[in-house]
Amino acid sequence: MKALQYRTIGAPPEVVTVPDPEPGPGQVLLKVTAAGVCHSDIAVMSWPAEGFPYELPLTLGHEGVGTVAALGAGVTGLAEGDAVAVYGPWGCGTCAKCAEGKENYCLRADELGIRPPGLGRPGSMAEYLLIDDPRHLVPLDGLDPVAAVPLTDAGLTPYHAIKRSLPKLVPGSTAVVIGTGGLGHVAIQLLRALTSARVVALDVSEEKLRLARAVGAHEAVLSDAKAADAVREITGGLGAEAVFDFVGVAPTVQTAGAVAAVEGDVTLVGIGGGSLPVGFGMLPFEVSVNAPYWGSRSELIEVLNLARSGAVSVHTETYSLDDAPLAYERLHEGRVNGRAVILPHG
Repeated sequence: MKALQYRTIGAPPEVVTVPDPEPGPGQVLLKVTAAGVCHSDIAVMSWPAEGFPYELPLTLGHEGVGTVAALGAGVTGLAEGDAVAVYGPWGCGTCAKCAEGKENYCLRADELGIRPPGLGRPGSMAEYLLIDDPRHLVPLDGLDPVAAVPLTDAGLTPYHAIKRSLPKLVPGSTAVVIGTGGLGHVAIQLLRALTSARVVALDVSEEKLRLARAVGAHEAVLSDAKAADAVREITGGLGAEAVFDFVGVAPTVQTAGAVAAVEGDVTLVGIGGGSLPVGFGMLPFEVSVNAPYWGSRSELIEVLNLARSGAVSVHTETYSLDDAPLAYERLHEGRVNGRAVILPHG
């Protein structure tokens, strides 16, 4: 089968031919119908050789949907042809966090060497994907694969981040979304669907700010040195009850701290390497700073239900598997508006 692999440190990914996987006992083989392209993959491909955590070559893709192609011995509850989404942050399935469905916070994943597809084990940028356990599959129930695949990360991650702050996002409150790309433009929709907060979007790109307005942002502000002052003016000097930074570089993290209100939440989702000093007098009183990771299995089900209701959708552009390197190139250059989706069989 064809697969998109990161094969050499510092080099772009390549489309190669690899052996077709076969499901062992308890495993499920998917025919991949769509795979999402994420900034996290670019971060992985930017890491130096020293300390690189994964074995190469690595088939990319941690967002995946597909149809069941074959079942390993002992698998029940699924049938060939079933359309499913992949829950990506796999865990051990038995620790206290996994028992809650929070495999994203599995307590033994590092110890046991458990990695998500595309982030340490073969991912979804291939014609077929091997799933370790049927519990990591969620029925699509009629959702279009292209529309659904970004929800497994670009939908689930902001949903998990926003849920924590829902008690603060009451009428009259403000939520700030920094970075309105793949995850951020979904976060805006989630905030509009789940809260009555005023939503203020920040980005360096006028094109992405137009997308932010189109998906429901009340205000759109250019993310520059004046952004914090602009948000403070919008909020009457009080700041925002919740700030979600989907970029995570030093300037955006600094802005996030500067626009937080007293008792506000600052949630750093982006993995750009920025950090926010926390200490008395450094931030408004009782500001909470949080760095979440992905989301739980039950939250993925909730996100897909929101999509079925029409409350959230992802702006996508599609590419063939052969053109997947181009999709990553465009994403790296900031030329993808929304989410790029690979169609391995299309």
